[in-house]
Amino acid sequence: MAKGSVRGGLLLGLAVVVALAATGVWNPFPGLWDWVDRSEPISEPDVVWQQRVGGTPRSVTIAGDAVVVEQRTRVEARSLATGTQLWERKADWAAVAGGDRDPVVAVGKLLVKGYELLDPTTGVTRRRDDDAVAVWTYRNLLLDARCTDATDCTLSAWDPRGTAPLWTAFLPGVHSGLLADNPGLRGTRRLTATRIDDGVAGAEAAPPLLGFPVDGRVHVVDTATGRVLQNVEPGREERLSVVGGRLLRINARSQDGTCYFAISARDSATGQEAWQRAGINLRTADSAGCVQREDPQGARNVLIGVAPDGRETVIDGYDGRLLWVGEPGTKLIAVDDRSAVFRAADKRSVIARELGTEKVLWTRQASGKAGAALTPYAAVVADEKPSRLAALDPRTGRELAALRTSANALAVGSQGMIIGEGREIGYVRFGASGSSPTRPPGDGGNPGPGGPGPGGPNNGDCGPKGELCSDPGDGKDG
Repeated sequence: MAKGSVRGGLLLGLAVVVALAATGVWNPFPGLWDWVDRSEPISEPDVVWQQRVGGTPRSVTIAGDAVVVEQRTRVEARSLATGTQLWERKADWAAVAGGDRDPVVAVGKLLVKGYELLDPTTGVTRRRDDDAVAVWTYRNLLLDARCTDATDCTLSAWDPRGTAPLWTAFLPGVHSGLLADNPGLRGTRRLTATRIDDGVAGAEAAPPLLGFPVDGRVHVVDTATGRVLQNVEPGREERLSVVGGRLLRINARSQDGTCYFAISARDSATGQEAWQRAGINLRTADSAGCVQREDPQGARNVLIGVAPDGRETVIDGYDGRLLWVGEPGTKLIAVDDRSAVFRAADKRSVIARELGTEKVLWTRQASGKAGAALTPYAAVVADEKPSRLAALDPRTGRELAALRTSANALAVGSQGMIIGEGREIGYVRFGASGSSPTRPPGDGGNPGPGGPGPGGPNNGDCGPKGELCSDPGDGKDG
């Protein structure tokens, strides 16, 4: 056949296809483009669904039946079941408040006062604020701050889906960095892990006390009542941190070419010392003159420190007890109020141990570079060479999902987790037979490892400060 005849036939066929597409009779182009644009699966086994979002995600959060994806200049929500887009909004920041049954999405613009609270499934505005300069989001609370001038600010607490404030408190200004969503307060720094997003666990329950830094001082606010309990200025060698319902005064003194540390935990209502420890390095200071520029490492009501002999420790912020002391060569990689996950000294496994006891919860083979994170629904373990992600039941180590993937763990929910690589995100459902980890008590409670008050065994049923349960008293442990 002559080349001209072949070329003519192809042109004729293309003209017919274009004509059919233009008249709506038959259009092969969308399907053809989907085939060309189809991405390689980001894990093996394959995810339930995989979608390419508009930009590289800054954060991903599971909010009820939706997945909220924060990007640089917009936020979108997708169906947790199918991955299809539910809505999209222009916004510079987004944060999710509320628990599994009552989530909301706070969105706003940088350098613009106010925010909107959106329904995560429909995108409909539930509440609008035109004055707030900062927002903090928790599972059981949303806080915002508004200022009439630089030294006159009001802090308000809201039920995530409430329409009237639960309480308001006066603050004499806010730090210049307190803008947009979840600006830093004086608490703890979480341990981080490669390929596990810092916000993988989603919003946590509001702690009993919060420390707001204002003009070099720390204002301690009771999140149950809104009372400002203390207004404290740190000493020259001190750093203040609010952990486990206590105000910690962390002293770092330079002498003999080293740093000497001391911790004094104060009752915020009375100012009396509740406990004290010396010699524990909370990793707040750098090597230059023991200047403390960082919050202590920890999570919820516990602190992470290093003992004088180099062994890592986990300390109850409420009563100062040593809840876990590592063996030489072990490395702590994740912690919460209930358990600690650490790499074994032989660097061949990771081990989870219940805090306050010698009970080993589970052991999993892993390399010396494995990282982990603890969430209410799963312990996530990331490993390299080969690249793996695993989700385990936090209490038993039962495998909920095991993936061969180089993707990151972005968000964990009650039934599965979101993983992502670049602009691709996908949903992994826990359990081949639909099994799922145990639901945490109280849907946003703040359970602890044992002992009275915050960090006690009340599973969040005794109120944010344990005020509904009897208090056996405080003890000092020096």
